[in-house]
Parts: sequence; structure tokens; C-alpha cells
Amino acid sequence: MLPPADPDLLFDWAFALAVLPLLLDAALVTLGATLGAFALAAVAGLPIALAAGARARLLAWPARAFGLVIRGTPVLVQLYLVYFSLPLVGVVLPALLAGILVLGLHYAAYMAEVYRAGLASVGPGVRDAAIALGLRRGQAFGLVVLPLAARAALPAAGNLLIALFKETPVLSAIAILELMQTAKLIGSDTFRYTEPVTLVGVIFLALSLLSSAGLRRLEARLGRPG
Repeated sequence: MLPPADPDLLFDWAFALAVLPLLLDAALVTLGATLGAFALAAVAGLPIALAAGARARLLAWPARAFGLVIRGTPVLVQLYLVYFSLPLVGVVLPALLAGILVLGLHYAAYMAEVYRAGLASVGPGVRDAAIALGLRRGQAFGLVVLPLAARAALPAAGNLLIALFKETPVLSAIAILELMQTAKLIGSDTFRYTEPVTLVGVIFLALSLLSSAGLRRLEARLGRPG
């Protein structure tokens, strides 16, 4: 049971401290959804990028069409279609799984462009040199070209991770108890929105800054010779 807030205060610190544990628990759901969706985006984005750049039209056109459709429609529309429309054809997904799936595939379309730019930054001479040294074509791609492309794509991928994290409030549309949904429920129960919404903003800002700092350190580490 939450204590009542002082109506005479614009921001009641005692009330804010009382609701903070609830918001921190919700932050774990938000982080889990973010990491799950980004893992899906990182894995699915590479084959989409490779298929979109393939010479065979049978592979290229579906991958390009997927990217155009996903990037050209709001993620909320995609979320509603998966969560509310798929049950009409017998496919029922738990809310959190549906949210991770939609966010993951949505950002996979963007990750595909990140991978494509990273691969384009590695000149064909690198692969040819690896093959000349005795590596097979697949080994040259997996052991030489892909690591170099991933290093070049890391800054853009990090930006997508932070953007995906800030996109998670859309999951409240299907009643997932992430940060924003929890703040709205606290506000509707206590008629105080200032404290929970402010704390949500602070939590998002703090985690975004920590993620940015970690990504900068990773970029610096990978950029060192050797």
C-alpha cells in the first residue's frame, strides 16, 4: 500500500522514495525486453543485410521489401498486429514475448543497414588477401571481413541499442508492466503522476548514460592496435 502524497507539495520526496522500488522492479522488465529484442535484432539483421545485397533477386527482393515495410510503419502498429491480430489465426503469444519479437524484428531492419554499411567499409581487397593467404571464401568472410565490419558498425549499433531502450514504453500498449506502464498505474492509483513519471525519466537517463559510457569504452578498446 503506497502512502498518500502531500497535495501541497509539487514534488513529494517521501512519496517518490516509496514508489522507487516498484519502478526499479519494472526497470528489470524494461532491461530484459531491451536486451532480448536487441539480441534478436543483432542476429536477424545480418542475414537480412546479406540477403538484401545478394545478386540473386529471389533473395534480395524479399529482404529489401521487409526493410521497407518495417521501417516505413510505426512500431505500435506492428505490435498491435502481432498481439491482437495473430490470435485470430490461432497464434497466441504472451505479451512480453510479443513485445520482444516486434521490437527485435523492427530494429533488425535497422541493424541490417548498419551491417550493410559496415560490410561496405571493408574493401574487397581484404577478402582477396585473406583468400590469397589460404583461407576459404567462407573463412575469409567469417574470420576477417565480418570482425572488421562489426568493429566499423559498433557505434551505429550502440546508438540503435539506446534507441531501442527508449522505445520500450510502447510495450505499455499491451499491458506489459515495464517502467512507463508501472508509472501510469501508480499515477492512476494515487492521482500523483509527477513523481513516478519524473523517476522514470531519471532512470531512463541514467541507464542511457551508463550504456553510452560502456559503448565508448568498448569502441576505444576495439580501436587500439593489437
